Amino acid sequence: MPYIVGYRLAVNLPNSLTLIRIFFAPLLLVVLLTSKLDPLQSYFGVSRDLVGAAVFAVAAITDFLDGYVARRRKQVTGLGQWMDPLADKLLVTCAFVSLAQMDVARAWMVAVILGREFFVTVLRSVAYARGQALPASPMGKIKMVAQITAILALILSRKDFPSLLLLGKVALWVALVTAFVSAVDYGRRFNVLLAAKPVPPALTPDPKPKPEPVRGRISA
Repeated sequence: MPYIVGYRLAVNLPNSLTLIRIFFAPLLLVVLLTSKLDPLQSYFGVSRDLVGAAVFAVAAITDFLDGYVARRRKQVTGLGQWMDPLADKLLVTCAFVSLAQMDVARAWMVAVILGREFFVTVLRSVAYARGQALPASPMGKIKMVAQITAILALILSRKDFPSLLLLGKVALWVALVTAFVSAVDYGRRFNVLLAAKPVPPALTPDPKPKPEPVRGRISA
């Protein structure tokens, strides 16, 4: 792996995948929400909904790949640990805002799901500032799978695959319930962290005691 003045490059392959996901988030907004203003409803014969679903699917795949590659190649960096949840929340926010604007998802459901994301972000930031970790909730993986399923199904159900509408609505309700339950779980565990007293560092003896000065005559 390349080095610069003794330090590893921060933008390695996993972080590059995360940056791609950050770039795809506003691109998803452009693809889905400009269709109302643009008379061209397709790209080279492919509908905008299909293009938007493909953009979101590729971005979701990078969410899996960046963590896998970082662990496999031992390229876990502080920058990557900071950017990864930011990219996830940016992508999910753009996707759900698009769904609400397209009238395929209820605005209040979108508000609850996105509110949970920012609520958890605040709790994790406070815990990190205290030098403590707030592990992911067990419901988090279920919520993420439900969100991805709901977003893809609802986008595709508008015109291309109407039969996916029921799947999208069920997945959206699952995402809503798991978001609420996991937010309560995060809040409970965060209160436990706040109530816990910080453990003082153990006092360890000096491994190398300083030798006493040798007293003697000073030669003239």
